[in-house]
Amino acid sequence: MGPTFVRPVARLTAPLTVRSGAVIFALAFVTACAKDTTRALTVEAMPSPAGAEAAEPFVALARDGAVTMSWLARAADSTVALHFATLDPIAHTWSTPREVMRRSDLFVNWADFPSLVTLSDGRLLAHWLQRNGTGRYAYDVHLSESRDGGATWGASVLPHAAGVAAEHGFVTILPTADGGASIVLLDGTAGVLAAPATPTTAKGKEGAKGEHGGPMQLGHATWSNGAVTATATLDPRTCDCCQTATAMTTRGPVVIYRDRSDDEVRDMSIVRLVDGQWTAPAPVHTDGWKIDFCPVNGPAVSALGDTVVAVWYTAAQDTARVRLAYSTDGGASFGVPMRVDGGLPAGRVDVELLDGGAALVSWIERLGGDGAEVRARVVRRDGTVEPHVVVSPSSGTRSSGFPRMVRTADGAVMAWTVPGTPSTVRVARVRVGTR
Repeated sequence: MGPTFVRPVARLTAPLTVRSGAVIFALAFVTACAKDTTRALTVEAMPSPAGAEAAEPFVALARDGAVTMSWLARAADSTVALHFATLDPIAHTWSTPREVMRRSDLFVNWADFPSLVTLSDGRLLAHWLQRNGTGRYAYDVHLSESRDGGATWGASVLPHAAGVAAEHGFVTILPTADGGASIVLLDGTAGVLAAPATPTTAKGKEGAKGEHGGPMQLGHATWSNGAVTATATLDPRTCDCCQTATAMTTRGPVVIYRDRSDDEVRDMSIVRLVDGQWTAPAPVHTDGWKIDFCPVNGPAVSALGDTVVAVWYTAAQDTARVRLAYSTDGGASFGVPMRVDGGLPAGRVDVELLDGGAALVSWIERLGGDGAEVRARVVRRDGTVEPHVVVSPSSGTRSSGFPRMVRTADGAVMAWTVPGTPSTVRVARVRVGTR
């Protein structure tokens, strides 16, 4: 996992087709068994509010149906800024982008990136990563709130211990009904305080991991009234650089993450908040992936009521797979996972539950060499895996980042990084319909 801003590694090679003022990447009609409703996925490009030298988008949904998108942009003076814009749910137009902050000491990374969400009372909460020492992976998580729609931002605060030159990141922010937020992150403080970091030269599909290798802790922070009001450790030993994922069920929040056993098995685990207490970590599924370095490939999760769907990447038994599993009891147990990739996945997954219990899942599929595609498909709770659609040509290298997706009234809005000179951010609407 490298700390540099996205730079060109591979260019898109497939031409875009213009039709009626919109770019249509793919259209697939899916025929299911007779008792089920036939679904169709249509992928249509949208204008992007992000300009040149943009990368690492994140999308989130507000209660009024508006979508916010944040992204990083490099300026000519080598500073990097966090920008955001809001997509009007009626007019389907983006607001003028606003700047959250701009600094020269940000930690900018293809896999660990900022986010911006709308809290239940309309306030905005953003996070970014800021260097805190000379180490390659020494950086803090900073949180800041806006009470005026992003015109101004409060002083940033940390959801972890201050003054420790350790890795802190891979944050997921989950707004709560009381106007606050539940914040999950990976925290390297304990490992750094216990012993000096030992560099590793282990290499995986994504390349050398540099100073990674030591276990992280799964941390939690409670955000209320513009401040961190409580912190806790949910798991003392986790994988060191995979994204976290969290969702709200009717029983409370669930957190899914890549765990790390003493003998280096790195499968997915879940913790749940039950009656005010976090449960002990439990496996989502036992893949048995034993690997001596971080694969930089976190899970995704979505929930509606007590139905939870988790999706993740694994290469257990030397077979790369994207797997998806359902829970109908708020994450207390999961069914047998289904394989949803096309045979050569790079992972980098996302998922949204749809009305009726079907799941819209996205991932990056390799095509050979550096070629790849951003793909999406509908997966049903009964085990039906519908044919995929191609959202966009992409790259299997780091520079293409992690496509992000958020559910809307008729499907989802997706955003992803396009490597190049300059790098750009593209946006598409994935419509889920019936025929």
